[in-house]
Amino acid sequence: MSFLSLVLGDITQKGYEKKRAKLLAPYVPQTQGVDPALQKESRTQMPAPSATPASASSSSSSSKFHRARSGGARDERYRSDIHTEAVQAALAKHKEQKMALPMPTKRRSTFVQSPADACTPPDTSSASEDEGSLRRQAALSAALHQSLQNAESWINRSIQGSSTSSSASSTLSHGEGKGTSGSLADVFANTRIENFSVPPDVTATTSSSSARPAAIDLPPSGIVKGMHKGSNRSSLMDTADGVPVSSRVSTKIQQLLNTLKRPKRPPLKEFFVDDFEEIVEGNIPQPDPNQPKPEGRQMTPVKGEPLGVVCNWPPALEAALQRWGTTQAKCPCLTALDVTGKPVYTLTYGKLWSRSLKLAYTLLNKLGTKNEPVLKPGDRVALVYPNNDPVMFMVAFYGCLLAEVIPVPIEVPLTRKDAGGQQIGFLLGSCGIALALTTEVCLKGLPKTQNGEIVQFKGWPRLKWVVTDSKYLSKSPKDWQPNISAAGTEPAYIEYKTSKEGSVMGVTVSRIAMLSHCQALSQACNYSEGETIVNVLDFKKDAGLWHGILTNVMNKLHTISVPYSVMKTCPLSWVQRVHAHKAKVALVKCRDLHWAMMAHRDQRDVSLSSLRMLIVTDGANPWSVSSCDAFLSLFQSHGLKPEAICPCATSPEAMTIAIRRPGVPGAPLPGRAILSMNGLSFGVIRVNTEDKNSALTVQDVGHVMPGGMMCIVKPDGPPQLCKTDEIGEICVSSRAGGMMYYGLAGVTKNTFEVIPVNSAGSPVGDVPFVRSGLLGFVGPGSLVFVVGKMDGLLTVSGRRHNADDIVATGLAVESIKTVYRGRIAVFSVSVFYDERIVVVAEQRPDASEEDSFQWMSRVLQAIDSIHQVGVYCLALVPANTLPKTPLGGIHISQTKQHFLEGSLHPCNILMCPHTCVTNLPKPRQKQPGVGPASVMVGNLVAGKRIAQASGRDLGQIEDNDLVKKHQFLTEVLQWRAQATPDHPLFLLLNAKGTTVCTATCLQLHKKAERIASVLCDKGHLNAGDNVVLLYPPGIELITAFYGCLYAGCIPVTVRPPHAQSLTATLPTVRMIVEVSKAACILTTQTLMRLLKSREAAAAVDVKTWPTIIDTDDLPRKRLSQIYKPPTPEMLAYLDFSVSTTGMLTGVKMSHAAVSGLCRAIKLQCELYSSRQIAICLDPYCGLGFVLWCLCSVYSGHQSILIPPMELESNLFLWLSTVSQYKIRDTFCSYSVMELCTKGLGNQVEMLKARGINLSCVRTCVVVAEERPRVSLTHSFSKLFKDIGLSSRAVSTTFGSRVNVAICLQGTSGPDPTTVYVDLKSLRHDRVRLVERGAPQSLLLSESGKILPGVKVVIVNPETKGPLGDSHLGEIWVNSPHTASGYYTIYDNETLQADHFNTRLSFGDAAQTLWARTGYLGFVRRTELTAASGERHDALYVVGALDETLELRGLRYHPIDIETSVSRTHRSIAECAVFTWTNLLVVVVELCGCEQEALDLVPLVTNVVLEEHYLIVGVVVVVDPGVIPINSRGEKQRMHLRDSFLADQLDPIYVAYNM
Repeated sequence: MSFLSLVLGDITQKGYEKKRAKLLAPYVPQTQGVDPALQKESRTQMPAPSATPASASSSSSSSKFHRARSGGARDERYRSDIHTEAVQAALAKHKEQKMALPMPTKRRSTFVQSPADACTPPDTSSASEDEGSLRRQAALSAALHQSLQNAESWINRSIQGSSTSSSASSTLSHGEGKGTSGSLADVFANTRIENFSVPPDVTATTSSSSARPAAIDLPPSGIVKGMHKGSNRSSLMDTADGVPVSSRVSTKIQQLLNTLKRPKRPPLKEFFVDDFEEIVEGNIPQPDPNQPKPEGRQMTPVKGEPLGVVCNWPPALEAALQRWGTTQAKCPCLTALDVTGKPVYTLTYGKLWSRSLKLAYTLLNKLGTKNEPVLKPGDRVALVYPNNDPVMFMVAFYGCLLAEVIPVPIEVPLTRKDAGGQQIGFLLGSCGIALALTTEVCLKGLPKTQNGEIVQFKGWPRLKWVVTDSKYLSKSPKDWQPNISAAGTEPAYIEYKTSKEGSVMGVTVSRIAMLSHCQALSQACNYSEGETIVNVLDFKKDAGLWHGILTNVMNKLHTISVPYSVMKTCPLSWVQRVHAHKAKVALVKCRDLHWAMMAHRDQRDVSLSSLRMLIVTDGANPWSVSSCDAFLSLFQSHGLKPEAICPCATSPEAMTIAIRRPGVPGAPLPGRAILSMNGLSFGVIRVNTEDKNSALTVQDVGHVMPGGMMCIVKPDGPPQLCKTDEIGEICVSSRAGGMMYYGLAGVTKNTFEVIPVNSAGSPVGDVPFVRSGLLGFVGPGSLVFVVGKMDGLLTVSGRRHNADDIVATGLAVESIKTVYRGRIAVFSVSVFYDERIVVVAEQRPDASEEDSFQWMSRVLQAIDSIHQVGVYCLALVPANTLPKTPLGGIHISQTKQHFLEGSLHPCNILMCPHTCVTNLPKPRQKQPGVGPASVMVGNLVAGKRIAQASGRDLGQIEDNDLVKKHQFLTEVLQWRAQATPDHPLFLLLNAKGTTVCTATCLQLHKKAERIASVLCDKGHLNAGDNVVLLYPPGIELITAFYGCLYAGCIPVTVRPPHAQSLTATLPTVRMIVEVSKAACILTTQTLMRLLKSREAAAAVDVKTWPTIIDTDDLPRKRLSQIYKPPTPEMLAYLDFSVSTTGMLTGVKMSHAAVSGLCRAIKLQCELYSSRQIAICLDPYCGLGFVLWCLCSVYSGHQSILIPPMELESNLFLWLSTVSQYKIRDTFCSYSVMELCTKGLGNQVEMLKARGINLSCVRTCVVVAEERPRVSLTHSFSKLFKDIGLSSRAVSTTFGSRVNVAICLQGTSGPDPTTVYVDLKSLRHDRVRLVERGAPQSLLLSESGKILPGVKVVIVNPETKGPLGDSHLGEIWVNSPHTASGYYTIYDNETLQADHFNTRLSFGDAAQTLWARTGYLGFVRRTELTAASGERHDALYVVGALDETLELRGLRYHPIDIETSVSRTHRSIAECAVFTWTNLLVVVVELCGCEQEALDLVPLVTNVVLEEHYLIVGVVVVVDPGVIPINSRGEKQRMHLRDSFLADQLDPIYVAYNM
């Protein structure tokens, strides 16, 4: 898989000194007319691949990498040939095949890194749930420029001949000197970088202020209907198969694009296969015929040596304490150190015994009353002791054992909301704990409320806190003795354990298991009385507790406890303790070896010759081998014996699983296994031969424990025994292991009572085993090898990967410049039917954007190469922001939760869905078309009717109206001016709700006459000239309109430019003036000044405006004669509108269409002169214009006009007007409805208080040209139900460019119906009705009732054949008020005929002339009765055809994807999608803080993949208000797309998904 190199060339563009150019460069093809110098400069010519990196002329990259490598004469102290070499080699492989990866752009201000405490000494961290991570001391940073990364990773390589070093996860058995020092430099030196300059900007841009500018209709670069749609974008599309020829697109994207471009015809199966079946098929990984399969025989359980019987072993651990406490009281038991690492206190056995006795007595007798003790034997108690106080802990632990209460050691809570704190609360609750023991100092440090009480920690039960300092304990009476019985199966203590999902469970250890485990450890480690051991581990659990607290007492050892805080300030302290006390045994983790190596030069004279065992407790960690090697090579000269290194493997459930016994001096060291990563991923053990890069070297962890038995079972499904060459989960059977998860019987059974079965499924023996949670195998000589943890298992497409291995690979990619303290977390999330790998790392505060991005792209290459698995998401977060475990490691499950809920706040992110989502269903391939005739026959055979519907027949409606005898609207107005001169037709309201202007029939007529005379006198216009009307919404617009008609001119209403955003709005006005060839502009004085202003001149050429006439002061002059058109087919007005796809189209409306339309609306809404309607709409085009200007004159009703922009200053205006005037019918737009829903939703009580009542409303109609927004209309109805709005009132209209009013609910006829359709079928152009609540269902509502005289038919847009009922097709319309054609510069007759006068390819209706609406929808016959008495046919609009996205052979409606995206995160205010070279681009407006910007990228990618089976190509995060919305409240996606390509969005972040 060729993968990402880096785009590094430089280009400056449009004054943004941002990196956007890098982003767009590889994708945007060259355009003509760009300054060639600019192009030359932007293309950095790279040398041919044969050139050596040194000669790479302009490659800034090569120098960068050389700089990184020149470590100077670096001491060769760290000897070990590692995974780092593998990583280097793997990366070098990518040298030949690469692609330019566009770097994400981000706004500078976006991510202010939280200042990481730069001066903190090493604090913890690590990738696994374990504690720490190495630190770089300043002195070392030069020598270790890539230093050793994370606690568990450390590994260095020294490649002979090259001075590099780093860390990671597999060793090659010999380091062949490969001198790879130049390899990566070469990779980047030879990357050819091509940055193409972006095409010149031709679009108008929205103002970038955060407030959405007053709704603007923005056509892009002069596209006019009638010009072929593709032609104007040809500049973007001069490409091979839709991909800019010269851009390097990832091979996967390339393949996807090619597949989409050239569908191959499959044999004709059935028409449609359900996606789900395909995905499931595609998702069952087809076993690779070459994949390795286990070939060995079934394993037999392996027994450890018998547990010896030593005569003086005590019958119980408490008995051992009693014996030493009374007979050897002076012997030291435990030494604690102060912060500087100096011994501060030694607890003797005598003191331990006497203080434990006092505590036991106090717990049982002094906490409650005699009759009601607080604690009884068998109760559970929490032990809350800090890690630097082993003495108090040990006393408390043994005090509990002596009192027979069960201690549950937990971490000290630091804040109310610790990571995982709630789960600890769950543990305390499930154990029924009401009492916590702690020290006085610790209690003082706990977080308190204002009145000094300890805060209630999240999810914790109420606790009573008891301080165990000696001064608070009562001395036990002489006659009081603790009850020490022989150890049995009763619980002794509970150790907590965090599972992969983050839940915390308590592993219960019985007294007999505790004792047997101490015996087994004593035998395996050969402890003898009085030995000194140094313990660096956490003494509250695991090996630290088992050796340092329990086995210690059993063998009268002396433990020196080195707390974690000391290790931070003095990493060598444990080595010094071993030296000073001549300790025989030390208990450490890899990170402690690491730290000691790093600080080693501070201390030349330490000796480790006394050590007989250096127990490495995370030896089960697959990378511990390099740690041990490096430590040995450094400290062998200090007396460390090679055979003293003893790795062991442990787990909370099975306790110690295996430990390497100290070797015999001089005997050969145990062997290593060099395993093939590929084999491991299939669960098979194969010695790695072929590819050295993907090898994992593991060391054994010794033999099974004395008295134990081990078997390996399959990790999932029934516990079937593995074959000898198979990896499985290690299970152990012995007396020394956990007995249950406290209080969780179900989970306990599956873990603690496992009976292995053979391949036939029958049980093998009857001995129960305990699952250890470790993955491994038993090698030759019964040596145990561990290769990973069940918790870190990532199963992707049927192959198993280990999270720790991936962390190691990440750290091996010179991460020191980028990753903060080696903190990397790896987990998997389930997306689209498979697990996907997510890598999250903390970024160093001083890491540069370039370094981080480079590291990210190289990590992807390395993981792909070594593990053969794709990473779905790689995120960098600011230092110190990942949730921490108590000892400072990364809390994986909490990190995963943050990632999924979008609260991780990354500062860098790279998603690679294209490379790792391989289970998408195959793209749909269109079947060869079935002819329209066969479809029709098929429908007839199936008994389906043809999908058509019609409104009432105009001819049959009795209409005794006088209006009917007037053919023209001008005649109607003259007649009204005579018949009812004082009847008010229009009332205009301002924001306060007061009437600012009215017009009666006579006033309107008179004003119109005066305007007409001015047109003739001043404008010297002739009949048929076009006149642009530029007015704010109001009555002046109406008078100007009728003035034009009186003068015989053709009015063109245009929205006036917005004074605050002239550059955005004026070009549209200019364009309409040009396209309509207007002879004159009528406007107000204010606007006239604006058109000629200096600001306007900056946006357009103001010298070429046609005549501008202001109508503010008109001369009182009579018009000699009112113009009367010779025929009703003559043009009445032009209606210009910008479609959502950015097309500016003007349609011609004849006088006949105007009268027909007004009559249809009058009949549908029962309008007559005594009625009042309220209109809150923009009056410039479509039905909004008709209702505002025409209907009142025709029907005589009174229109109350509310300009929508007035609502911005008074949200109540519309609703209070409706209430005050008791309006029965009101019209609004979606924008108005949304304003009221969002703005007044929480103020319903205030509306009531103002006396607003909507019970008068019979119809509230949303005027729209889109699919009804059901969720909005529903929430509007629900919200205002409380102030009387009827649930039946709200409905929507449907219109299009060819016919502005096809449907309108009106007063009679059934209520609008709704249906649920299946989204997956819609993509296949089919309608499948489903029940409410069905997954992937979409709620559609009928768009009102079809108007009288309108006929509708559903047609297949390709074959033009009619479709059957409930089939999806294009809506065609036939009606008297259809527009008569496009008004266009190019008189494109073919388009005209196709859109306005087209015929069905055959069938009954083939003689009818239809107009194509360009919308997809379907007709469904319902059970309801229409006004005509027949069954009602409902028309459902699904969406505009030219908005749909064709992706993977399927048809998507943007709104469906946008709805899914808007739901994913609370901070997404609005969202829009479009495609760009077959990539899906999602633009989201972020209404939260900018830190959340990158959280949206994975969420958006996930939801679109899950719900729509699409891979998002680009995610753009922008400020609120950036997505342009037109006056109808529709998103202008094409305009957005043009702004994006012209780089005008000023995005917060752009993420390119690879």
